[in-house]
Amino acid sequence: MNVQAGAVQDMGIPSNGVPSRIGASPGQLDQLEMIRRICRHIDGNLEGPLTLDVLARAAGIDPYRLHRSFKRALGITPRQYADARRLGQLKHRLQGGEDVTTALYAAGYGSSSRVYERAPAHLGMTPATYRQGGRGMSISYTIVDSPLGRLLVAATTRGLSALMLGENDSRLESELKRDYPNAEINRNRNGFSGYVRALLRHLRGQQPHLDLPLDVRATAFQRRVWEELLRIPYGEARSYAQVARAIGRPSAVRAVARACASNHISVVIPCHRVVGSDGKLTGYRWGIERKQALLKLEKANAGKHVGKKSSRGRTAVRRKQNSRQASPAA
Repeated sequence: MNVQAGAVQDMGIPSNGVPSRIGASPGQLDQLEMIRRICRHIDGNLEGPLTLDVLARAAGIDPYRLHRSFKRALGITPRQYADARRLGQLKHRLQGGEDVTTALYAAGYGSSSRVYERAPAHLGMTPATYRQGGRGMSISYTIVDSPLGRLLVAATTRGLSALMLGENDSRLESELKRDYPNAEINRNRNGFSGYVRALLRHLRGQQPHLDLPLDVRATAFQRRVWEELLRIPYGEARSYAQVARAIGRPSAVRAVARACASNHISVVIPCHRVVGSDGKLTGYRWGIERKQALLKLEKANAGKHVGKKSSRGRTAVRRKQNSRQASPAA
């Protein structure tokens, strides 16, 4: 797959980098063509300065208009787009076996220090570890009984990496290993008591608002969707179309559904609160019955916790927004 096209597709953006022309007015067509030119300029100049002023001069418009138009069209800023392109290039080169230094500079990074400083937020690990497919990561997990069956809780020293629901321990373990094929994974049968206690209280309707640190990797688009899911009030639901509109991407309904399906942190990132436009329950990685049970539980208990959200719930959102982000892989 073409590196640039793959990166954009993972963000939920068409391979040409710009939403479809279908149904666009003449004025909108001009704007889309301008955005397309800026995307091409960014793609061809990843090694150079890509400030808003530089891009605005290339487009022949003022920086404010460029920033507003670009974000309206793609749902991300020009800087986020450029960062995703660079990270996509870096991942592609590291996976292809290039040494870290060569890959960093070939992907357009002026120095290695900036990448290593930001690595946990984008690659989910340092570039050297990523090159080895996650080798060197240390993930511990435990599996406990819950009101929804067996619950696998996995975490690094930074926070939760996976929450999986099922009936079979070996199947849950296999899923975790598929997600992190080269990581060091160990079972800690009595570990994560704080996480487990909070999660079980939540699943019993006793603690509606979770405040748990996360250590997850996500594309720019997935992160936007997951942040929006965290804004859905306890006891309520939204349609995929409503979520797409809320993130400024009304035509990306299917991409929103894919982002929900790719969520490894069940319950905490509440993808179960997204339903079809007709209100019907749609696919859920952990089973429709569990999705229905979660929604029923939350609706029944929502009234008991009115007025109790407080700053604790807001803090949880802020902390989750700082979860580690990985830009799209090629």
